[in-house]
Amino acid sequence: MEAHLIEWLNLGVRWIHMIVGIAWIGASFYFVWLENNLNRANPRDGLSGDLWAIHGGGIYHLEKYKLAPPTMPDNLHWFKWEAYWTWMSGVVLLCVVFYSNPTLYLLAPGSGLSGPQGVAIGIGSLIAGWFIYDFLCDSPLGKRPGLLGLVLFVLVIAACFGFTQVFSGRGAYLHTGAVIGTIMVGNVFRIIMPAQRALVAAIAENRTPDPALPAKGLLRSRHNNYFTLPVLFIMISNHFPSTYGSQYNWLILAGIAVVAVLVRHYFNTRHTGGNFAWALPAGALGMICLAYVTGPTPINRGPDVAQVQYQPLPATAVGGKTAAERAAEPVKPAPEAAPAVAAGADFEKVHVVIQERCSVCHSAKPTSPLFSTAPAGVMFDTAEQIQSQAARIQAQAVASQIMPLGNITQMTQEERDMIGKWIAQGAPTH
Repeated sequence: MEAHLIEWLNLGVRWIHMIVGIAWIGASFYFVWLENNLNRANPRDGLSGDLWAIHGGGIYHLEKYKLAPPTMPDNLHWFKWEAYWTWMSGVVLLCVVFYSNPTLYLLAPGSGLSGPQGVAIGIGSLIAGWFIYDFLCDSPLGKRPGLLGLVLFVLVIAACFGFTQVFSGRGAYLHTGAVIGTIMVGNVFRIIMPAQRALVAAIAENRTPDPALPAKGLLRSRHNNYFTLPVLFIMISNHFPSTYGSQYNWLILAGIAVVAVLVRHYFNTRHTGGNFAWALPAGALGMICLAYVTGPTPINRGPDVAQVQYQPLPATAVGGKTAAERAAEPVKPAPEAAPAVAAGADFEKVHVVIQERCSVCHSAKPTSPLFSTAPAGVMFDTAEQIQSQAARIQAQAVASQIMPLGNITQMTQEERDMIGKWIAQGAPTH
């Protein structure tokens, strides 16, 4: 029952996160589009531009003031809670998915860290990320937006690389996204909203508003706009083990982030006279290149036999124990048929290993207390089910070795070799 409740808690929080995130992203995209598409030719007094638009069967006329109207309207709509709820639900999701069981989901195999240490690193990184970003934006570097953007990109990827040294691939990606998300909500809470409140207060007090504050808020809003697509990828990345499961996962994230920023820049500038039509084909080519370099590398292991080359991972730490402590414990022996790696690694032997190491979770009736139903609906109860999932087994248990989770069932390297050999032979079941 506990696993079932955790699953539904995960679902509820994730759904809330998605709903409010869509609202925030939609507002961000719309207002940047609005800013870039204002008609600034001969605006009437007090305006910086206006825009006519048609949507949903109606025609709209929008005007932007240089600073503010002479008097404030009775009803003024603010945009903030979408951002706040996105961040708060994201933090709750981190707690439900990673911090509630850090040794299983968060920490990298053999990291040597305890669960509380991993959680402390995760939370500390969110705080440090905001203060470093804010300091750089307020430094002289902030007056050079292009250079600032490059420095921020390098620091974010460096943070991702650091996370990969102590966290699992999924944990590293999601914490990179959490750092960016914290920066984005910090921009709203600490910069954009105070600038807007100061603007409204100045008008109410019949003072001339300070133009520096709205300009600063607009710059941070643009930063948030460019951050959005990399964060969206990170949110869905857990479905794609060839990215976060690769030994070069931080470089893959860097490549995808570059593609995302290119695409965002094209859409931000396509109506402003910017000649960035090349950005979309360049982004598509970049994704093709990433798909190629992340693919399995076949190597010849004998006549008519090919396998996927992969790097062995160190022994994992489970249940808050270090790799050394785990190594000192007696290892649960694999069935006699499992260690065979020689020619003739047949399905019977593979089946025994999968039942021993994988089916505790991936079954119609999981015996693991972590799950009440098979994760992602993947089950290995029958030969047909195992054979149909051969490609996924290859990607997650052989090539990237991200499964079993935290290697909690202690799948050995010999067992992974045997499964890889069976799959390379066409995954026969008889």
